[in-house]
This record gives sequence, structure tokens and C-alpha cells, in this order.
Amino acid sequence: MATVEEFYKLRDTEDYFKFFGIEFDQGLINVKRFHMMKEYGTLIRKGIDSITEENKLLEFLKFSLLRVYGDYKNGHAPSAADVWNMYETGKLDGCSSCGTPTAGTPTSGGSCGC
Repeated sequence: MATVEEFYKLRDTEDYFKFFGIEFDQGLINVKRFHMMKEYGTLIRKGIDSITEENKLLEFLKFSLLRVYGDYKNGHAPSAADVWNMYETGKLDGCSSCGTPTAGTPTSGGSCGC
């Protein structure tokens, strides 16, 4: 089982994906590595101190990486505040037209204004 201690030892972007068992596109990582990891760092800094249970923290870290990767893969990168609010409230909905995160809003077409 993975531990938070092992997570803190990771250095390369690919290592984070392998740690959580997440498949990834190496080409996308090669092009967007800096931007994705910067967004990931911003996102996890906002929530990391408020989660005390190790398994919940690992879930948050994995979800955050999946969210950032998915957003870059789909060509959209939301703010860290948007993603944290979605995780915190449990409302992981998005616009059904473009996939833009729309925490707290219905997933009917065009709910983000696209």
C-alpha cells in the first residue's frame, strides 16, 4: 500500500502517475509537464493541511492529479480554487457540452456559459 511518506519522495512527473497507477500520455507530459505540475502543486497546497487521515490525503492527492491531467488533456486548466471546491463539496460535475468544471451547478448542456 502506498504511503504519504513515499509520495513525498517522488520527483519526476511520471513517478506521480505511476505511484497512483494512472495511465498517461507521455507526449502530453513532455509538452505540458511544467504547467501541469505547477497547477497540481497549487491545488494540493490549498487542501493538504486540512486532511488528517492518510488514506483520505492519498485520495485527495490522486484525485487532484487526475483532475489536472484530465483538464490539460481536454485543453482546459481550471484554477486550483475551482478544483478544490469541487473536491471539498463532493460536487464533481462539469458542463456536459465542454467538460468545464461547474461545481454546484447542474450538468445540463452549456451550464458553464460555453
